[in-house]
This record gives sequence, C-alpha cells and structure tokens, in this order.
Amino acid sequence: MPDRLFRDRRDAGQALAGLLERYRGRPDVVVLGLPRGGVPVAYEVARVLGAPLDVFVIRKLGVPGREELAMGAIASGGVVVVNDDVVRALGITSDVIERVVEQEGRELLRREQAYRSGRPMPELADRTVIVVDDGLATGSSMRAALIALREHEPGRIVVAVPAAPKSTCQELWAIADEVVCATTPSPFYAVGASYWDFAQTTDEEVRDLLRAAATSAPARRTERAVSETAVIRSAGIPTEEGVPSKEVLFDLVGDAHLVLLGEASHGTGDFYAARAAMTRRLVEEKGFCAVAVEADWPDGYRVNRYVRGSGDDADAEEALRGFQRFPTWMWRNAVVLDFVGWLRERNDRVADELGKVGFYGLDLYSLYRSVDEVITYLDRVDPAAAQRARERYGCFDHYGTDDGQTYGLAAAMGAGDTCEQEVIDQLADLQRQGVEYARRDGLLAEDEQFYAEQNAKVVKNAAEYYRSMFSGRVSSWNLRDRHMVETLDAVQNHLSRGTLAKIVVWEHNSHLGDARATEAAARGELNVGQLVRERHSGDCRNLGFTTYTGTVTAADDWGGEAQRKWVRPALPGSVEEMFHQVGRKEFMLSFSKLTRAAGVLRSARLERAIGVIYRPETERQSHYFRARVADQFDAVIHIDDTRAVEPLERTSVWETGEMPETYPFAV
Repeated sequence: MPDRLFRDRRDAGQALAGLLERYRGRPDVVVLGLPRGGVPVAYEVARVLGAPLDVFVIRKLGVPGREELAMGAIASGGVVVVNDDVVRALGITSDVIERVVEQEGRELLRREQAYRSGRPMPELADRTVIVVDDGLATGSSMRAALIALREHEPGRIVVAVPAAPKSTCQELWAIADEVVCATTPSPFYAVGASYWDFAQTTDEEVRDLLRAAATSAPARRTERAVSETAVIRSAGIPTEEGVPSKEVLFDLVGDAHLVLLGEASHGTGDFYAARAAMTRRLVEEKGFCAVAVEADWPDGYRVNRYVRGSGDDADAEEALRGFQRFPTWMWRNAVVLDFVGWLRERNDRVADELGKVGFYGLDLYSLYRSVDEVITYLDRVDPAAAQRARERYGCFDHYGTDDGQTYGLAAAMGAGDTCEQEVIDQLADLQRQGVEYARRDGLLAEDEQFYAEQNAKVVKNAAEYYRSMFSGRVSSWNLRDRHMVETLDAVQNHLSRGTLAKIVVWEHNSHLGDARATEAAARGELNVGQLVRERHSGDCRNLGFTTYTGTVTAADDWGGEAQRKWVRPALPGSVEEMFHQVGRKEFMLSFSKLTRAAGVLRSARLERAIGVIYRPETERQSHYFRARVADQFDAVIHIDDTRAVEPLERTSVWETGEMPETYPFAV
C-alpha cells in the first residue's frame, strides 16, 4: 500500500475504519484497544463500526537488569506468555519469572481498574475481536496479546493497525485470522514516522475515550461512511479557466492586504493565466497596488519602471529583456507579456502617480547586477559616494560578469569577513543619505532611492546566501525566503502612503504554502507563506494550485534548454490523484470554514511540486512531499489537465514537445 502520513491517532483510526467496513453493524464484533496509544485509534474504529470498545491491557515482562528485553508478557485476564528462547538463553529461573509476573500483574490490575472503573472485562468467547494498536514495529507485544486472547476462545481475531512493516504483518497472519495494515512504509523506521502528531496518550485520555464510547449511541447499520472523494466533490466550488467567480474570490480575500497566489510548477500556463486574471480583478475592484513576484529585484524593477511610464523600454517585451538568467521562461512568457502590457495600459489611464500599480521582484540571485545598480545610482546623485561604493564592492569585481548562481557562489566565497563588513557599511550609508537624495526630486527620486537601498540589501543577503550553501540546504533556503519576506514588507511600507498598501504575490506553492503544514518543517525549513502568516496574521490569504497531468515547460537540468514536457499522472495516495477522482475538469476548495473537506485535507498526503526542472524518471523522490493541504493554504484550485506556459523564445525542442506515453509501463 502507498505510504501515508496520518495527522494523529484519530485520523489513523478513521482511515483504518474504512478498511474494516465489512464488520460494520455486526452484533458479534468487539473492538479492543491496546493501551495507551492504541485506544484513540480503536475509538474511531469502534465508532464507525458501531461496535463496543474496551481495552486489552498487556504488560511486558522485562528481564531483570535488562528491562528493555522482553522475556514474555502478562495480559488481561491474568494470562501469562513466556518467551522460552529468551528464558533458556539467559538461564532465567522460574522464581525470577514469578517475581516479575507478580510485579507487572499488580501494575496491570491497577491499569485495568483505572481504565474500566470497576467494569468487568467483556465476554469474548465466540465473538469477532478486532485488536487495535497505533502501529507495530517488531510486533512482539501484539503477538503476546494474540496468544493471550486465544485463551478467551474468540470466534475470530482481527489485527488492525495504521502502520507496520510488511514483514511484521505477514508474521502475524500465523496467529491471527486476519491482519489489516492501513500502510506498510518501506523502509520502515518507526511507528511515529507515520504520524504528524504522535504525542503520548495519557491514562486520563484513555478513560475519557472509554466513557465516551460507552455512552454514545451505536451507528445504525444503514449508515455508510461517505468517501473522501465524495466529500471533496460536494465541497468543490466551480471555476472557469482556474478562476473563481468575483463573489467567491472577494469573499476569500476579504479585507486582507496581502494575497499570495501560488503555482504547482514554474512552467504551467494555466496557473500564470489564472493568477493574472485574479490579479486584474483585485487591482480593478479591491484597490491592490502592486504585484510582487519570485524574480530578481533589478529585473522586476525594470518592469516596474515600464508599467509606471518612467522607464526607457519601448514596449512590454523590451521591458522583460532583463530576465536573461535561467530560467528565462518564468517571466519571459506569453502570459506575463500580456499582463505587463495590461498594467501599462491601465496605469496610462491614471493621472495620479500614487494610483499606479507597480511590479516588483523579491528574489536575491542578482548579486553582481545589484552591485552595478547601486553604483549607477550613486554616480548620478553623489559621485563621491559612488567611488566609496566601488571600493567597498571591490572584493566582488575580479569575478567578471554575472552569470547567475555560479558567479554568485564564487563571488561570495571569495569575499571574506572584511568584505562582508564593507557591504553592511555601504547599506548603512545609503540609508543615512536616503532622505537627502530623495528630497531633491520628489516622488520619483524617492522611488529610485528605495530601489538602490533594496539593491544594497540584495548584495548583503545574496553574499550571505551563497556562503550558506556550503553549510546546508536548509540554511540557504531559510535565508532566501526570509529575504523575500523582508523585501515584500519593504515594498509594502514604501507604497503605504496614508493607507496600508495591498499587494498580490506570485510564487511557487513551495514558497507560499505554509511550511509548518509540510514535511519541510521537520527539516527545520520555513518559507514565505509561514513568515507572512506570522507577521501579518489575519491580514493575508494564500491560494495554491494543483494539477493531475498535462504539459509543462521545464528543463532536464539547471541551465538546460526549455522543453515542453509531458506531466505524468499524479501518484496514488497524492492529493492530486484524489482531486482527479472527483471527476471534474477544475474546481476550487476553500478552507476558511471548518468543513468536512477541510477535515479530509488536514490529513497529510503526497503533494507534487515541479520547479524549473522536471525529472519524471525520479518522480517520487524529485517532486513529491507530504503536506496537510487544508493547513498549508486558505484555498486551493485544481485544474486536472494543464498546458505548458509559452516562452517568448520558442525553440525547436519546445515546439516539438514530448508526446505522452502509456505510464508507467509501455504496452
């Protein structure tokens, strides 16, 4: 079965109950949870099946002095199971065994009394007993429980666990009548690895669940569990070309000042087009005044000058020529070209400079170009300061022209602590002199001063980013996303003249979806979505996109040629595969309210992420991670079959494209 990450034990119990549906409503069934962790799982199973719930307490008989090693177990009803191999190998005497049995028997009795509050153990003879735990590793405790249960002469024993190694499940078939494992991860590391929340279950929680099960009405046999796909289908909100109705969009956005629009790949035209359409509506009717994108600061600002009518570029295509670094198609594509042209036309109709909509890049890869932009600005406003800047940035000069990450890495690693201090000093000088520079020419000068200051920050953070690449991916990832959020905040502050500026952000899902709801959090990663939620709680919305199949513009390797590749159908167990099963071309799900769909999607599932490189030969390892979608986003839009974004420079390789094939095997 495909790997699955459960939100918590109750989520695992609900999944397990679905695999035991044939036992629903049967009067001979009793569910026994192995305390303590197995009881929350068993409670959900018993609730769905309409069966009584109880506990089957088992205590390990540890070898004295080596208590972690089990020589047997004692179970409810006083049944003792001894591992003869361990007893013989260690020469353990019967007196020692009796002493340990007496000691553990007292603890077992205490727990039974605490859990049952005086109630007797249920009659198990001739009944179907479903034994539930929260997971198995070696299965030794479960084996002991099954041997002990046989003494009660049940009619049938079913072992049910959310997660276990396949080998352990197979071994238990020798002593159980049926074994149900919801997932069998391979390789298997630990039971807790299959859970998002594996907090310890307390005795009080066990008692509460047993009381709740005893007082709740049993489910009627006519009731059927609604499938997760049906829940999603009923909650789906219609969209057209990936765009919800104006009413739905505005209801989602509300009064938020920051709206984050994601994408599941950097090369899907449908995502770009839907973001552009929604952004137009937000600009025209909700007062949004800027678009901030996952692009380098100098390149984005060149577009900003053009759309505001203050640059030298003749048209939108020329304004986008700053995007020469791989991957050029991210921003030099047909959708962005059209959108930038619309921004210019819209701004040309606005007389007030403050009413014009801007375009900004948030990223930090432009170390060398940002150095050049700072010096160019100072040459114009303060030649003496420009000379000081040349001297301070001199530690970068001998690395030649900027060719992207290769240059930045070399430049940053060549720069020592002295250079780092020079970069900081240069930023401080710009900030100190900023008011004086801006006072000379008014609003446009203020914009240019802001542009120069942000370039100085890019130099500082980019140098640190490239150095951090040697200390590990998490460090560099976190530094980059912090920089993007700091830049976003700086843009918002700069544009907030009287009222707080409203900004739309375009970035990849992996940046905009809250990292705390993904497996990245376990690696110590944070991202833009998390930081924006923390800094602007209640004043932001983030919307993600997913797709099942189609085509995408991507390369085989970093710096490679743009290709039009076929996106393989999503993997089983993924959120995209679940959305595909809904059977609709496209739809939106909103998680702003506590709906059943939100509950379904708070279970962790595989989610696909395609960046600028697509490697279908390593699809699972390269492009999937686990996430709780309803916690990751405020809403998500699924477009089942999507098409590649069209680069402005279309090569013969892109034109030819990759033809779909029978997947995963040719026939």
